[in-house]
This record gives sequence, structure tokens and C-alpha cells, in this order.
Amino acid sequence: MRAIVQRVSAATVQVDGREVGRCGRGLMLLVGVHKNDTSAEAKKLAAKVAVLRIFNDPEGKMNLSLNDLRSDDYDVLAVSNFTVYGDAKKQNRPSFMSSAGFDLGKELFDEFVFELRNLGIPTQTGIFGADMQVSLINDGPVTVILDVDAA
Repeated sequence: MRAIVQRVSAATVQVDGREVGRCGRGLMLLVGVHKNDTSAEAKKLAAKVAVLRIFNDPEGKMNLSLNDLRSDDYDVLAVSNFTVYGDAKKQNRPSFMSSAGFDLGKELFDEFVFELRNLGIPTQTGIFGADMQVSLINDGPVTVILDVDAA
């Protein structure tokens, strides 16, 4: 699984002009599922997001994670996105052959979100498989790519 992690001041996701998810201070995640991923990768990625030290401490160093900031109203907006596994190394049009199909993708994305919530991280989402419009205010900007490979 792969997550494009962006530290944000706020983010929203809309489907058909209607807001379906939002977060305030926290993380906006574009989450992709690889065709070889299993439940193990969903759990590992959620655990990694929860402890990723991407927020500034009082000295301005990135030393704090969502786990550290639970009491400070930090949350997550997770948006499924099969295009994060797009490969354009050999051609101009990206290939998405590495992305999971709809059923596996939905199952593991839902499991990833369940695991984040189970870890105590307030998490909202878009609608899996929908055409979504995402708006966000980057904080920093800080963007990190997390990959958790199938064992």
C-alpha cells in the first residue's frame, strides 16, 4: 500500500458538489492499494501513519505524530486513489497495472481506515471509486510518501 501524506491546516473532499469528508489540522492522505497487498499491509500502513513524526514540536522540529497530538484536535482525511500506483517510466500515459482491482482496493482501503480509527485517530473519507474533488491547505508544505510492501 502507498500513501501520499500531506500535512494540512484543512482539507475537504466533495462528490457531485456535495462535501462528503473533511479534516482540520492534520493529514490528508491519498491512499493506493497494490494488487499484491493484503490485510497485513493495511495494518502496517495505518500504524505508520499514526506514528509518523511530521508535526512540529515547540522548538519547530518535526518530532510529533498524530499519536502525540490526540488531545489537540488533529485528524485525517483519507481519500482512495488508485493513480498513486501509476507508472509512466516507459511511456507517456501512466499504466495502472500495479493497482488493485475495485473489490480488493475497497476491502483494504476500508480496513486501513478501520485500523486508523481503531488506533484512536479521527478519520473521515471520500467515497471509494467516486470521482472526487479534493481541496486542501498545505501546512509547510510537508509531503511524504509512505510505502508498505507486501511481504
